[in-house]
Amino acid sequence: MKELDFIEIIKQQTGGEYIGDDCAYLKEFGIVVTQDNLVEGVHFKREWCTPYQLGYKSIAVNISDVLASGAKPEYVTIGLSLPDDIDTNFIEEFYRGAKAGLYGAKIIGGDITGSERIFISVTAIGSDGGRRISARRNAKPGYAIITKGEHGLSAKGLEELQRGGNNQELIKAHLEPKLEVEFSESIASQIQEDYAMMDTSDGLADALFKIAEASGVSVEVKEIEGMFGTEDYKLVAAVPDEFLQQLSGYELLGKVQHKQDYVLKIGDKKYFNYEELGLYDHFRRNDE
Repeated sequence: MKELDFIEIIKQQTGGEYIGDDCAYLKEFGIVVTQDNLVEGVHFKREWCTPYQLGYKSIAVNISDVLASGAKPEYVTIGLSLPDDIDTNFIEEFYRGAKAGLYGAKIIGGDITGSERIFISVTAIGSDGGRRISARRNAKPGYAIITKGEHGLSAKGLEELQRGGNNQELIKAHLEPKLEVEFSESIASQIQEDYAMMDTSDGLADALFKIAEASGVSVEVKEIEGMFGTEDYKLVAAVPDEFLQQLSGYELLGKVQHKQDYVLKIGDKKYFNYEELGLYDHFRRNDE
């Protein structure tokens, strides 16, 4: 059973009103809320990153979800479960990195407990003031698919770590991803129509497939380098064609189409189900 199967069961058991996007939008309070967990041996290895880098990425992966919703990052809580060999220097450096990954948000609390290995749980809250919040289900036929930034560098950085390489530019792209704050704000603060936006935490191809499936449409895009890499934390959006006149610095990938016999088409290759993408599996132990 894959992650998506688990999510479907959770939606059925809870009613699923807020489940489906990476952030839950509580419109009555004007906020979005998201949470991510990082587990030692599954999502990171201590020997591959400094405490600073671990703190930065722990926060940044949550802030990225807030930006993907179109909201402004506001607050963060951090839960830490730590083994006995963690010292005060680790905590100091972890939180120094965490502060660097806030992108304007504030740390307002959390929890700390003992554990056999490091477990990190972060909750981030964003505000919708003056912005329109995105949803995966909002892509419509005729919408343009756009992105910004270089994809695939994080995956190359992970490969560099796995083979014991020392290309610091690639390693930093994996451990300290830079987030697209301006791109998020420029869309969310100007757009008047419903739109879809996601980050590429599980890969650009992943985000495109999920937007298409949630919206009941098909998406056709050109193939670019790094589409099947993971953890880039760039943004991809489906917006009305006419809205592009208000933007600059983006890359046009393709179009949203009426529902076809496929979900996603990349170049000449059609993808009919998610497994065909061959992407990262959160429930298989990985050497990251």
